[in-house]
Amino acid sequence: MATDIAPQRPAPAEPTATAARGLPLRLSVTPDGERCRLDGAWWPHSRDLKQELPPLVAELDVRWGRITHATVNRHLWPTIPGRVRTGVHTLRLGWFDAEQDPYEISLFSYQVGRWDLLVVPPETDPDEAARLMAAASGAGNRQSAGALLDPDSTSRWGSKRWDATAPRDWHGETATVFAAP
Repeated sequence: MATDIAPQRPAPAEPTATAARGLPLRLSVTPDGERCRLDGAWWPHSRDLKQELPPLVAELDVRWGRITHATVNRHLWPTIPGRVRTGVHTLRLGWFDAEQDPYEISLFSYQVGRWDLLVVPPETDPDEAARLMAAASGAGNRQSAGALLDPDSTSRWGSKRWDATAPRDWHGETATVFAAP
């Protein structure tokens, strides 16, 4: 069972965090202890990282420990600042082009580890966004962010399936192991 912080449908439930402009945080995370390809999904309201990251980080700081830095693929974001003030602390932000799935954000904590979230594009239809968020945070999900958004894609990210039996060694920065679909 996924823990939902935001509604699965457009009608807001009881969000635990809101953006500065009063919009609910739309986040769904995998159940504690579940070993999945993604750790959940995030549906930002815009492509402005300075505005969207503070409520996300504030919520995840409570759940997962202090988030110290994040990486994104520059494909989704028109401007990527090097640092974002989150209210309590400053988050370092990096970007990749070919090295990271375009629809994924990786969040890091020095104390606890790494989490990867599907980023649902802001302009996504609410019903489709609800489906994507449920799929990404569902127990046993083995699909990459790109595969969830475009299952027929033959791109590097869209056609791969995660091998849950492979060891996840984020400390050694070992690559995620994929199995043939």
